[in-house]
Amino acid sequence: MPAPTDFPARGKVLSSDGQHIVFAPSNTNYQLQLKGAYSGPVGAGHAPVYLLIRATGRKLLTVPSGGNFVAPIFGTPKTFQGRVKYADETQVVIHAGVPVIVKFPANEDALDLANGSVTVGQMLNAIVFPGAFFELVGEPATV
Repeated sequence: MPAPTDFPARGKVLSSDGQHIVFAPSNTNYQLQLKGAYSGPVGAGHAPVYLLIRATGRKLLTVPSGGNFVAPIFGTPKTFQGRVKYADETQVVIHAGVPVIVKFPANEDALDLANGSVTVGQMLNAIVFPGAFFELVGEPATV
């Protein structure tokens, strides 16, 4: 049975200040600022790392169509949109050009399911609270 941790993001850590990183997911132009401590290799010339990106939803909307994206492209992510890869009662994994684990909002009014329920394959738009963070899953030598 799949789990949210089955969907790590692959990419390079471009910089780290001890409390945040700038992460460039593979095959994208994104440079996402994520919270968390990191002491591994930094810079575009290093091998990729694998990590989980986590965010807390402010509002989740099922949408009829659209593409996969993260907004803004540079900086702290505020919106993720893409197809659902995994869903349970408390969280969802959205493939928004990069896989992201989004915790459902606490307030049920923050769910706008006008285009159906949240199921695998459904297109979903997630507006998230500031402070998306990462969990390191693997470094180049171990993955």
